[in-house]
Amino acid sequence: MDNRINEIRRTIRALRVSMLEAEAIMRERVDRDQDCSFIAEEILKMRSVMSLLAGERIALGDDEPILVTCLYAPRRRPPRKPVADRLPQSVNMPAQRVAAGI
Repeated sequence: MDNRINEIRRTIRALRVSMLEAEAIMRERVDRDQDCSFIAEEILKMRSVMSLLAGERIALGDDEPILVTCLYAPRRRPPRKPVADRLPQSVNMPAQRVAAGI
């Protein structure tokens, strides 16, 4: 039994790494407005396999977390703010007029 649990844990670790790499590729393709449907289908297949493996692992009595330490998932850059948001307040809005006597 213990050997089967170790095999499942190794497979889950490899799937996590593959999924992160595929997600990074998909983000790059989305940023370039390219078709990424094939990669998205592959990620969904990996998720279904991961779900089955996780269920089997829990059924075998393994509930320890699986850590993946050698991952580097690049972050997406934050979107650029429009020019109007970067200008000082006095430039963005005209001066408000105060009505006298109200």
